Amino acid sequence: MAMLVRAKWLIIPTVLMLIVGGYAAWHYFSKWESTDDAQVDGHIHPVNARVGGTITAVNVQENQYVAAGAVLAQIDARDYEIAVARAAAELAQAQAAVIGARAGLPVATSTAGVQITSSEAIAERAKTGVEIAERELEAAQARLSAAQARLREAKANATKASRDLDRMKQLIAKDEISQQQFDASVSEAEASRAAVDSADAGVLQVQHEVAVAQGKTAQSQAELQRAQAEAQGAKTAPQQIVITRAQAQSAEARTQLAKAALDQARLNLEYTSIKAPVAGIVSKKTVESGQVVQPGQPLMAIVPLADIWVTANFKETQLADMRTGQRATISIDAFDGRVLNAHVDSIASATGAKFSLLPPENATGNYVKVVQRIPVKLVFDEGQDPEHQLRPGMSTVVKVRVK
Repeated sequence: MAMLVRAKWLIIPTVLMLIVGGYAAWHYFSKWESTDDAQVDGHIHPVNARVGGTITAVNVQENQYVAAGAVLAQIDARDYEIAVARAAAELAQAQAAVIGARAGLPVATSTAGVQITSSEAIAERAKTGVEIAERELEAAQARLSAAQARLREAKANATKASRDLDRMKQLIAKDEISQQQFDASVSEAEASRAAVDSADAGVLQVQHEVAVAQGKTAQSQAELQRAQAEAQGAKTAPQQIVITRAQAQSAEARTQLAKAALDQARLNLEYTSIKAPVAGIVSKKTVESGQVVQPGQPLMAIVPLADIWVTANFKETQLADMRTGQRATISIDAFDGRVLNAHVDSIASATGAKFSLLPPENATGNYVKVVQRIPVKLVFDEGQDPEHQLRPGMSTVVKVRVK
Protein backbone atom coordinates (compact mmCIF):
# COMPACT_ATOMS: atom_id res chain seq x y z
CA MET A 1 0.00 0.00 0.00
CA ALA A 2 2.82 2.33 0.88
CA MET A 3 4.49 1.48 -2.37
CA LEU A 4 1.37 2.38 -4.30
CA VAL A 5 1.20 5.72 -2.59
CA ARG A 6 4.82 6.41 -3.35
CA ALA A 7 4.36 5.39 -7.00
CA LYS A 8 1.34 7.67 -7.22
CA TRP A 9 3.36 10.60 -6.01
CA LEU A 10 6.14 9.73 -8.50
CA ILE A 11 3.72 9.49 -11.46
CA ILE A 12 2.24 12.92 -10.86
CA PRO A 13 5.60 14.84 -11.16
CA THR A 14 6.52 12.72 -14.16
CA VAL A 15 3.28 13.56 -15.93
CA LEU A 16 3.73 17.22 -15.08
CA MET A 17 7.29 17.14 -16.44
CA LEU A 18 6.09 15.48 -19.62
CA ILE A 19 3.37 18.07 -20.03
CA VAL A 20 5.80 20.93 -19.44
CA GLY A 21 8.38 19.36 -21.75
CA GLY A 22 5.79 18.76 -24.45
CA TYR A 23 4.57 22.33 -24.21
CA ALA A 24 8.12 23.64 -24.34
CA ALA A 25 8.85 21.45 -27.37
CA TRP A 26 5.65 22.53 -29.08
CA HIS A 27 6.39 26.18 -28.25
CA TYR A 28 9.90 25.84 -29.66
CA PHE A 29 9.08 23.91 -32.82
CA SER A 30 6.02 26.03 -33.60
CA LYS A 31 8.41 28.90 -34.26
CA TRP A 32 10.23 26.98 -37.02
CA GLU A 33 9.29 25.57 -40.39
CA SER A 34 11.61 22.97 -41.85
CA THR A 35 12.02 20.90 -45.01
CA ASP A 36 14.54 18.48 -46.38
CA ASP A 37 13.37 19.14 -49.97
CA ALA A 38 16.12 21.70 -50.50
CA GLN A 39 19.39 21.99 -52.36
CA VAL A 40 22.22 24.39 -53.00
CA ASP A 41 21.78 26.50 -56.14
CA GLY A 42 24.06 28.76 -58.14
CA HIS A 43 24.60 30.36 -61.52
CA ILE A 44 25.92 28.16 -64.32
CA HIS A 45 27.33 30.29 -67.13
CA PRO A 46 27.54 28.44 -70.46
CA VAL A 47 30.56 29.11 -72.65
CA ASN A 48 29.67 28.85 -76.36
CA ALA A 49 31.59 29.46 -79.56
CA ARG A 50 30.67 32.82 -81.08
CA VAL A 51 32.33 31.99 -84.43
CA GLY A 52 33.16 28.77 -86.21
CA GLY A 53 36.59 27.32 -86.80
CA THR A 54 39.22 24.85 -85.66
CA ILE A 55 40.27 24.82 -82.00
CA THR A 56 44.04 25.34 -81.86
CA ALA A 57 44.47 25.39 -78.07
CA VAL A 58 42.53 24.59 -74.89
CA ASN A 59 44.03 26.35 -71.88
CA VAL A 60 41.96 24.90 -69.01
CA GLN A 61 41.15 21.57 -67.42
CA GLU A 62 37.97 20.23 -65.88
CA ASN A 63 37.25 21.66 -62.38
CA GLN A 64 39.97 24.30 -62.76
CA TYR A 65 39.42 27.75 -61.28
CA VAL A 66 39.67 30.59 -63.81
CA ALA A 67 39.52 34.35 -63.46
CA ALA A 68 37.03 36.48 -65.36
CA GLY A 69 38.33 37.26 -68.87
CA ALA A 70 40.84 34.41 -68.94
CA VAL A 71 41.34 32.81 -72.36
CA LEU A 72 39.80 29.34 -72.14
CA ALA A 73 40.34 28.21 -75.73
CA GLN A 74 41.64 29.58 -79.02
CA ILE A 75 40.10 29.23 -82.49
CA ASP A 76 42.30 29.45 -85.60
CA ALA A 77 42.23 33.19 -86.37
CA ARG A 78 43.91 33.33 -89.79
CA ASP A 79 40.70 33.45 -91.82
CA TYR A 80 39.37 36.22 -89.59
CA GLU A 81 42.61 38.22 -89.87
CA ILE A 82 42.26 38.10 -93.66
CA ALA A 83 38.64 39.24 -93.33
CA VAL A 84 39.78 42.21 -91.21
CA ALA A 85 42.41 43.19 -93.80
CA ARG A 86 39.87 42.98 -96.63
CA ALA A 87 37.33 45.04 -94.70
CA ALA A 88 40.00 47.65 -93.92
CA ALA A 89 40.88 47.92 -97.63
CA GLU A 90 37.22 48.32 -98.59
CA LEU A 91 36.86 51.06 -95.99
CA ALA A 92 39.89 52.89 -97.38
CA GLN A 93 38.43 52.66 -100.89
CA ALA A 94 35.09 54.01 -99.69
CA GLN A 95 36.80 56.88 -97.86
CA ALA A 96 38.72 57.78 -101.04
CA ALA A 97 35.44 57.85 -102.95
CA VAL A 98 33.99 60.20 -100.35
CA ILE A 99 36.96 62.56 -100.71
CA GLY A 100 36.54 62.61 -104.49
CA ALA A 101 32.79 63.22 -104.27
CA ARG A 102 33.25 66.02 -101.75
CA ALA A 103 35.94 67.64 -103.89
CA GLY A 104 33.69 67.67 -106.96
CA LEU A 105 30.76 69.25 -105.15
CA PRO A 106 32.25 72.78 -104.62
CA VAL A 107 33.55 72.84 -108.21
CA ALA A 108 30.12 72.00 -109.60
CA THR A 109 28.51 74.58 -107.33
CA SER A 110 30.92 77.40 -108.23
CA THR A 111 30.88 76.76 -111.99
CA ALA A 112 27.11 76.41 -112.24
CA GLY A 113 26.42 80.17 -112.05
CA VAL A 114 29.28 81.02 -114.41
CA GLN A 115 28.06 78.50 -116.96
CA ILE A 116 24.52 79.86 -116.83
CA THR A 117 25.64 83.50 -117.16
CA SER A 118 28.14 82.77 -119.95
CA SER A 119 25.65 80.66 -121.90
CA GLU A 120 22.95 83.32 -121.62
CA ALA A 121 25.38 86.03 -122.82
CA ILE A 122 26.42 83.93 -125.80
CA ALA A 123 22.79 83.25 -126.66
CA GLU A 124 22.00 86.97 -126.43
CA ARG A 125 24.88 87.84 -128.77
CA ALA A 126 23.78 85.13 -131.19
CA LYS A 127 20.24 86.51 -131.11
CA THR A 128 21.57 89.98 -131.91
CA GLY A 129 23.62 88.53 -134.78
CA VAL A 130 20.52 86.85 -136.17
CA GLU A 131 18.60 90.11 -136.03
CA ILE A 132 21.40 91.97 -137.87
CA ALA A 133 21.66 89.20 -140.47
CA GLU A 134 17.90 89.27 -141.00
CA ARG A 135 17.94 93.05 -141.45
CA GLU A 136 20.80 92.75 -143.97
CA LEU A 137 18.86 90.02 -145.77
CA GLU A 138 15.75 92.20 -145.87
CA ALA A 139 17.81 95.11 -147.28
CA ALA A 140 19.41 92.85 -149.89
CA GLN A 141 15.99 91.50 -150.88
CA ALA A 142 14.72 95.08 -151.21
CA ARG A 143 17.65 95.98 -153.41
CA LEU A 144 16.98 92.85 -155.48
CA SER A 145 13.38 93.89 -155.96
CA ALA A 146 14.51 97.37 -157.07
CA ALA A 147 17.10 95.91 -159.46
CA GLN A 148 14.54 93.53 -160.92
CA ALA A 149 12.15 96.48 -161.39
CA ARG A 150 14.86 98.45 -163.16
CA LEU A 151 15.59 95.42 -165.35
CA ARG A 152 11.94 95.15 -166.31
CA GLU A 153 11.86 98.89 -167.05
CA ALA A 154 15.02 98.64 -169.14
CA LYS A 155 13.60 95.69 -171.06
CA ALA A 156 10.38 97.61 -171.70
CA ASN A 157 12.33 100.61 -172.93
CA ALA A 158 14.49 98.38 -175.10
CA THR A 159 11.39 96.74 -176.58
CA LYS A 160 9.88 100.16 -177.33
CA ALA A 161 13.16 101.42 -178.83
CA SER A 162 13.42 98.28 -181.02
CA ARG A 163 9.89 98.77 -182.33
CA ASP A 164 10.51 102.45 -182.94
CA LEU A 165 13.66 101.55 -184.87
CA ASP A 166 11.70 99.11 -187.04
CA ARG A 167 9.21 101.83 -187.90
CA MET A 168 12.06 104.26 -188.57
CA LYS A 169 13.62 101.76 -190.97
CA GLN A 170 10.42 101.70 -192.97
CA LEU A 171 10.20 105.48 -192.94
CA ILE A 172 13.82 106.00 -193.84
CA ALA A 173 13.35 103.63 -196.75
CA LYS A 174 10.53 105.90 -198.02
CA ASP A 175 12.56 109.02 -197.24
CA GLU A 176 9.81 110.14 -194.95
CA ILE A 177 12.23 110.96 -192.11
CA SER A 178 15.65 112.39 -192.01
CA GLN A 179 18.79 110.41 -191.53
CA GLN A 180 19.33 112.24 -188.30
CA GLN A 181 16.05 111.00 -186.88
CA PHE A 182 16.88 107.48 -187.96
CA ASP A 183 20.32 107.65 -186.36
CA ALA A 184 18.72 108.94 -183.18
CA SER A 185 16.38 105.94 -183.13
CA VAL A 186 19.32 103.56 -183.65
CA SER A 187 21.24 105.22 -180.84
CA GLU A 188 18.19 105.07 -178.57
CA ALA A 189 17.70 101.35 -179.32
CA GLU A 190 21.35 100.60 -178.60
CA ALA A 191 21.17 102.64 -175.37
CA SER A 192 18.08 100.69 -174.34
CA ARG A 193 19.87 97.36 -174.95
CA ALA A 194 22.84 98.60 -172.95
CA ALA A 195 20.51 99.64 -170.13
CA VAL A 196 18.98 96.13 -170.16
CA ASP A 197 22.44 94.57 -169.92
CA SER A 198 23.34 96.93 -167.08
CA ALA A 199 20.10 96.24 -165.22
CA ASP A 200 20.59 92.50 -165.72
CA ALA A 201 24.10 92.72 -164.26
CA GLY A 202 22.73 94.72 -161.37
CA VAL A 203 20.14 92.05 -160.68
CA LEU A 204 22.82 89.36 -160.71
CA GLN A 205 24.93 91.35 -158.27
CA VAL A 206 22.06 91.94 -155.89
CA GLN A 207 21.04 88.26 -156.13
CA HIS A 208 24.57 87.38 -155.00
CA GLU A 209 24.24 89.80 -152.11
CA VAL A 210 20.92 88.20 -151.18
CA ALA A 211 22.50 84.74 -151.25
CA VAL A 212 25.34 85.99 -149.02
CA ALA A 213 22.83 87.57 -146.61
CA GLN A 214 20.80 84.36 -146.53
CA GLY A 215 23.98 82.41 -145.71
CA LYS A 216 24.81 84.83 -142.90
CA THR A 217 21.26 84.58 -141.61
CA ALA A 218 21.33 80.78 -141.66
CA GLN A 219 24.72 80.78 -139.91
CA SER A 220 23.48 83.24 -137.29
CA GLN A 221 20.35 81.17 -136.70
CA ALA A 222 22.48 78.02 -136.31
CA GLU A 223 24.71 79.84 -133.81
CA LEU A 224 21.60 81.04 -131.97
CA GLN A 225 20.20 77.51 -131.77
CA ARG A 226 23.53 76.19 -130.51
CA ALA A 227 23.78 78.97 -127.93
CA GLN A 228 20.20 78.37 -126.81
CA ALA A 229 20.94 74.66 -126.45
CA GLU A 230 24.03 75.44 -124.38
CA ALA A 231 22.03 77.85 -122.23
CA GLN A 232 19.35 75.21 -121.72
CA GLY A 233 22.03 72.72 -120.77
CA ALA A 234 23.56 75.22 -118.37
CA LYS A 235 20.18 75.57 -116.66
CA THR A 236 20.44 71.90 -115.68
CA ALA A 237 23.52 72.73 -113.57
CA PRO A 238 21.46 72.86 -110.32
CA GLN A 239 20.20 69.37 -111.05
CA GLN A 240 23.79 68.31 -111.64
CA ILE A 241 24.68 69.79 -108.25
CA VAL A 242 21.90 67.76 -106.64
CA ILE A 243 23.17 64.63 -108.38
CA THR A 244 26.73 65.35 -107.26
CA ARG A 245 25.57 65.92 -103.67
CA ALA A 246 23.57 62.68 -103.78
CA GLN A 247 26.64 60.85 -105.05
CA ALA A 248 28.65 62.29 -102.15
CA GLN A 249 26.00 61.15 -99.67
CA SER A 250 25.94 57.72 -101.27
CA ALA A 251 29.72 57.51 -100.93
CA GLU A 252 29.45 58.48 -97.27
CA ALA A 253 26.80 55.78 -96.74
CA ARG A 254 29.11 53.22 -98.36
CA THR A 255 31.83 54.39 -96.00
CA GLN A 256 29.59 53.79 -92.99
CA LEU A 257 28.70 50.35 -94.37
CA ALA A 258 32.38 49.51 -94.87
CA LYS A 259 33.16 50.73 -91.35
CA ALA A 260 30.42 48.53 -89.92
CA ALA A 261 31.81 45.56 -91.89
CA LEU A 262 35.29 46.28 -90.51
CA ASP A 263 33.94 46.48 -86.95
CA GLN A 264 32.15 43.16 -87.45
CA ALA A 265 35.32 41.56 -88.86
CA ARG A 266 37.35 42.82 -85.87
CA LEU A 267 34.67 41.55 -83.49
CA ASN A 268 34.73 38.12 -85.14
CA LEU A 269 38.52 38.11 -84.82
CA GLU A 270 38.17 38.93 -81.13
CA TYR A 271 35.68 36.08 -80.73
CA THR A 272 38.35 33.58 -81.80
CA SER A 273 39.72 33.95 -78.25
CA ILE A 274 37.10 32.25 -76.08
CA LYS A 275 37.18 33.96 -72.67
CA ALA A 276 35.61 33.24 -69.30
CA PRO A 277 32.52 35.41 -68.72
CA VAL A 278 32.95 35.24 -64.91
CA ALA A 279 35.39 33.92 -62.36
CA GLY A 280 34.60 30.36 -61.29
CA ILE A 281 35.16 26.65 -61.75
CA VAL A 282 35.33 25.05 -65.19
CA SER A 283 32.73 22.32 -65.57
CA LYS A 284 31.24 20.16 -68.29
CA LYS A 285 34.17 20.74 -70.67
CA THR A 286 33.55 19.12 -74.06
CA VAL A 287 36.10 20.86 -76.26
CA GLU A 288 39.50 19.54 -77.35
CA SER A 289 42.32 20.81 -79.57
CA GLY A 290 41.74 20.14 -83.26
CA GLN A 291 37.99 20.06 -82.88
CA VAL A 292 35.94 22.00 -85.46
CA VAL A 293 33.25 24.05 -83.72
CA GLN A 294 30.23 25.90 -85.04
CA PRO A 295 28.75 29.24 -83.87
CA GLY A 296 26.62 28.68 -80.78
CA GLN A 297 28.12 25.28 -79.97
CA PRO A 298 28.49 24.74 -76.17
CA LEU A 299 32.07 24.12 -75.10
CA MET A 300 32.04 24.24 -71.29
CA ALA A 301 30.40 25.93 -68.31
CA ILE A 302 31.67 28.23 -65.56
CA VAL A 303 30.21 27.98 -62.05
CA PRO A 304 30.97 31.01 -59.85
CA LEU A 305 31.12 29.61 -56.29
CA ALA A 306 31.10 33.07 -54.73
CA ASP A 307 27.40 33.48 -55.55
CA ILE A 308 25.63 30.48 -53.96
CA TRP A 309 22.19 30.20 -52.36
CA VAL A 310 19.70 27.51 -51.32
CA THR A 311 16.34 26.75 -52.89
CA ALA A 312 13.98 25.11 -50.40
CA ASN A 313 10.62 23.72 -51.50
CA PHE A 314 8.20 24.30 -48.60
CA LYS A 315 4.68 22.98 -48.47
CA GLU A 316 2.06 25.62 -49.09
CA THR A 317 0.74 25.02 -45.54
CA GLN A 318 4.14 26.10 -44.17
CA LEU A 319 4.16 29.56 -45.75
CA ALA A 320 1.43 31.25 -43.68
CA ASP A 321 3.93 33.03 -41.42
CA MET A 322 7.00 32.99 -43.66
CA ARG A 323 8.34 36.39 -44.66
CA THR A 324 11.35 37.86 -46.43
CA GLY A 325 14.28 38.52 -44.09
CA GLN A 326 13.47 35.80 -41.51
CA ARG A 327 16.43 33.94 -40.01
CA ALA A 328 17.14 30.38 -41.09
CA THR A 329 19.60 27.57 -40.49
CA ILE A 330 20.84 25.26 -43.21
CA SER A 331 22.29 21.84 -42.56
CA ILE A 332 24.54 20.55 -45.34
CA ASP A 333 24.38 16.78 -45.83
CA ALA A 334 27.82 16.65 -47.45
CA PHE A 335 29.45 18.25 -44.37
CA ASP A 336 28.03 15.84 -41.78
CA GLY A 337 25.15 18.11 -40.90
CA ARG A 338 27.23 21.26 -40.61
CA VAL A 339 24.85 24.13 -39.89
CA LEU A 340 25.16 27.48 -41.67
CA ASN A 341 23.22 30.66 -40.99
CA ALA A 342 21.06 32.21 -43.69
CA HIS A 343 17.95 34.30 -44.20
CA VAL A 344 14.91 34.23 -46.46
CA ASP A 345 15.63 36.27 -49.58
CA SER A 346 12.41 35.76 -51.58
CA ILE A 347 9.44 33.47 -52.15
CA ALA A 348 8.64 32.22 -55.65
CA SER A 349 5.65 33.63 -57.49
CA ALA A 350 4.19 30.20 -58.31
CA THR A 351 4.44 26.58 -57.25
CA GLY A 352 7.06 24.27 -58.66
CA ALA A 353 4.38 22.31 -60.52
CA LYS A 354 3.43 25.39 -62.55
CA PHE A 355 7.01 25.72 -63.80
CA SER A 356 7.40 22.04 -64.63
CA LEU A 357 7.67 20.75 -68.17
CA LEU A 358 4.22 19.11 -67.95
CA PRO A 359 2.16 21.02 -65.38
CA PRO A 360 -0.82 19.11 -63.94
CA GLU A 361 -4.22 19.67 -65.50
CA ASN A 362 -6.84 19.67 -62.76
CA ALA A 363 -9.81 20.19 -65.09
CA THR A 364 -9.77 16.62 -66.47
CA GLY A 365 -12.30 15.28 -63.96
CA ASN A 366 -9.73 13.13 -62.12
CA TYR A 367 -8.76 15.77 -59.60
CA VAL A 368 -6.95 14.65 -56.46
CA LYS A 369 -5.87 17.33 -54.03
CA VAL A 370 -2.09 17.32 -53.51
CA VAL A 371 -0.28 19.64 -51.17
CA GLN A 372 1.83 21.89 -53.43
CA ARG A 373 5.36 23.06 -52.76
CA ILE A 374 6.62 26.57 -53.40
CA PRO A 375 10.33 27.35 -53.87
CA VAL A 376 11.86 29.72 -51.32
CA LYS A 377 15.26 31.30 -51.92
CA LEU A 378 17.57 31.54 -48.91
CA VAL A 379 20.83 33.46 -48.99
CA PHE A 380 23.75 32.63 -46.71
CA ASP A 381 24.90 35.22 -44.21
CA GLU A 382 28.28 36.78 -44.91
CA GLY A 383 31.28 34.60 -44.04
CA GLN A 384 29.40 31.29 -43.86
CA ASP A 385 31.37 29.65 -46.69
CA PRO A 386 34.77 31.43 -46.83
CA GLU A 387 36.47 28.52 -48.61
CA HIS A 388 33.68 28.18 -51.20
CA GLN A 389 33.11 24.49 -50.50
CA LEU A 390 29.43 24.55 -51.38
CA ARG A 391 28.45 23.23 -54.78
CA PRO A 392 25.15 23.64 -56.67
CA GLY A 393 22.99 20.55 -56.26
CA MET A 394 24.06 19.61 -52.70
CA SER A 395 21.22 18.37 -50.48
CA THR A 396 20.34 20.39 -47.40
CA VAL A 397 17.86 20.56 -44.57
CA VAL A 398 16.39 24.04 -44.08
CA LYS A 399 14.76 25.45 -40.94
CA VAL A 400 13.19 28.93 -40.98
CA ARG A 401 12.22 30.78 -37.80
CA VAL A 402 8.77 32.13 -38.65
CA LYS A 403 7.80 33.45 -35.17
